[in-house]
Amino acid sequence: MPKTADFKEKQYAFAAHIRDPDNNPAPTGIEDRRMAIYRELFFNNLLNLLSTTFPVLTKLHSGEKWRSFIRQFMVAHQAQTPYFLEIPKEFLAFLENEYETNDDDFPFLLELAHYEWVELALSVSEESNDDLTVDADDDFLGSIPVKSRLAWPLTYRFPVHRISESFKPDGESDQPTFMVIYRDRQDELGFMELNPVTARLLELIAENESRNGRELLEALAREISYPDPPALIEHGLTAMQEMRAAEILIGTRIGS
Repeated sequence: MPKTADFKEKQYAFAAHIRDPDNNPAPTGIEDRRMAIYRELFFNNLLNLLSTTFPVLTKLHSGEKWRSFIRQFMVAHQAQTPYFLEIPKEFLAFLENEYETNDDDFPFLLELAHYEWVELALSVSEESNDDLTVDADDDFLGSIPVKSRLAWPLTYRFPVHRISESFKPDGESDQPTFMVIYRDRQDELGFMELNPVTARLLELIAENESRNGRELLEALAREISYPDPPALIEHGLTAMQEMRAAEILIGTRIGS
């Protein structure tokens, strides 16, 4: 029993040192040259993974600042998963819940991180449309439109899809940014920016159980007090057809 306890203590000391070597000494009896290998291996693996997942975020920060993010993540965050591909989600949780923002941080830091994480999340999602029975070519107005489970609507306060080294907004946009990220049958990812009306239409389609496309558009026209409902129906049908071409909508419910 004492040997087991001693081994656990060394494990805890080893992990604490790897996370925060400046404030936690290495376990006794281990050559520092060997510890350095582990320190660099753990840190560099995280650095490479998160830099790949958050490429824009990485480019916007100096190397020193970005490495500081990674170190703070290692020190402050207790991951809830052993899976390597879940680590970016844990990093996002760290930014949301534990990271203390500084005056020099970008105001869009969290939203940009979420936007970049979503791409990975959808690419590895196990969701599928295989069990949905739809008519891919039916008329949207007379039948019930069906949204792909692999189409995720997103709303941001900043135009995150445009942020780059040459465009760093210092304040929120006057209007929210609406978009949808989607994965098609070839597992290719795409993004589509939506206007507020089309975003609301997609939301209504996702929530819908029984109304056909025409009824949804008529309800939308009443909701936003649109002065020309027939024109909205025409524009809405065009928008639905564009979303079908991108596989954001996968068709209409059979039997509707």
